[in-house]
Amino acid sequence: MNILHIYKDYYPVLGGIENHIKILAEAQASAGYQVTVLACSPGYRTCVETINGVKIIKAGRLATVASMPLSLAQPLILARLKPDIIHIQSPYPLGEMANWLLGRAKATIISYQSDVVRQQAILRFYGPILRRVLQTADQIVANNPRYVETSTWLKPVRGKCKVIPIGINVDRFHATPRLRERALQLLFVGRLRYYKGLDTLLHALPHIPGVHLTIVGVGPMQTMCQTLTRELELTDRVTFAGEIDDADLPSYYQQADLFVLPSNARSEAYGIVLLEAMASGLPCITTELGTGTSWIVQDGVTGFVIPPKDPLALAEAINKLVADEPLRQQFAQAGLKRVNLEFTEEIMVKRVIALYEEILLQQ
Repeated sequence: MNILHIYKDYYPVLGGIENHIKILAEAQASAGYQVTVLACSPGYRTCVETINGVKIIKAGRLATVASMPLSLAQPLILARLKPDIIHIQSPYPLGEMANWLLGRAKATIISYQSDVVRQQAILRFYGPILRRVLQTADQIVANNPRYVETSTWLKPVRGKCKVIPIGINVDRFHATPRLRERALQLLFVGRLRYYKGLDTLLHALPHIPGVHLTIVGVGPMQTMCQTLTRELELTDRVTFAGEIDDADLPSYYQQADLFVLPSNARSEAYGIVLLEAMASGLPCITTELGTGTSWIVQDGVTGFVIPPKDPLALAEAINKLVADEPLRQQFAQAGLKRVNLEFTEEIMVKRVIALYEEILLQQ
């Protein structure tokens, strides 16, 4: 089987989708498939290399607009390739449109990772094309059923949608006994973007006595969050750890007692950090957005799901778990079991390859 993955970036660019493609591509190459990744180079020149059995073509880009690369080379390269399967990560308008017009694969699979939430100007032009792209795809992969139910773009093509959850390397994360002779530790991990809801967590913290919050990550909202921390007089209770080495990430989960992801918009389509926290033996608190957050975290089973943008509701949920260690342990054990049954890399890769084989049999 000849497989072609298409997206805007690839390793060593760091990001959830980039890492997801790397996991899939390298596992498929290890299984003996011919695997190519077509992405965009950070510069003008096209380059080709092979890493861990995966052929990587990085097409030269002319510019980057609204986080989207503009490349004439990528569509031209795509037009010359003839794989059995093209697997596109969406949203990526350039790749989706290029494949719709020029792709020569036997079958096209689109992994629909998220709606376009903020770039409404782009949608006014691209929306009709996106609907056509989705209609002509052979299969659409969604990472959780909530998104299929709530996305206005997926509802018309729900018959083509198959749910395959994104998996993680659970072996990186370990549930460890928590120390009891210290303040209870809250943890947030993620890029500090508008939709992460970190301001809600900071506004909740004055109502949660006796806890400490560690924030792992950097991003455009960092200065605002640090300013808010000072204004709320929380500097002695909040640690901004910044951008850490990926190898050090598991230790932050192991030092925490409770994980919080208070996102406030549908841009938070899944929540891989929730899986990492559950694999580390942490109970989780997250928000109801009609996305994967409230599907990964089962309310009252592996943690609590609360309304977004509600500091008092968030404080109430955290205080309940702070005061109830047996409940924290109960949620943690249920979360660990759920991750190992549904959200491992191995399970994800097997499901994706099985889908490829099923689709090709229908051609």
